[in-house]
Amino acid sequence: GKTLAGSCMASISETQEMLDFAAEHGVAADVEVIGAGEVNAAMERLAKGDVRYRFVIDVGNTLKAD
Repeated sequence: GKTLAGSCMASISETQEMLDFAAEHGVAADVEVIGAGEVNAAMERLAKGDVRYRFVIDVGNTLKAD
């Protein structure tokens, strides 16, 4: 089976502080944004070791498309 997981390690104010710091100092994560319809292909790529960055699922735009 497949597992989708997330984590919450900080409060909302701590998360906002971190985001503000990152924006102020030009810190950005290397990610590949995918739509919900691309999750199976992303899982296949993970299994093959064909992934350079972390995947981020764009849920907002996926919901707008429906």
